[in-house]
Amino acid sequence: MQFKEGDIVEGKITGITKFGAFADIGNGVSGMVHISEISRTYVNNISDYVKVGDSAKMKIISVGDDGRIALSMSKVLSDKPVQRVDRRPREHRKSAKPDGSFVWEAEVESPATFEEMMSKFKKRSDEKISDLKRKSPEARRTKRTAPGR
Repeated sequence: MQFKEGDIVEGKITGITKFGAFADIGNGVSGMVHISEISRTYVNNISDYVKVGDSAKMKIISVGDDGRIALSMSKVLSDKPVQRVDRRPREHRKSAKPDGSFVWEAEVESPATFEEMMSKFKKRSDEKISDLKRKSPEARRTKRTAPGR
């Protein structure tokens, strides 16, 4: 069977490295899924997303002249855009897979209007400035040397 760019194939993970996962896509042909193509969100540890023996749909993104096949798992996921990564601690972001293991996910937020974004920015900025003023050495000196103490 000839594999060409753009084909969607069912692959079985055969190995995991720091930079990607290797998958058998049939007929003794294997390809590699780079860490950036595992998920549509940031991947720190590939083992959080796939394990050896897992099967997944993959898209062939390139076939090199030397026969190397580059695969992508993220390109076969839904077309729903990921807008921002949830920055909460990991234990608050887990979701269970059917087999009982866990996968880390990103939350999708609806886009805010420009006015809402500016309002949030101004509020955070004012909070940061007041914290800095409270913690500055001049503010502490004036409190210690204030008359009546």
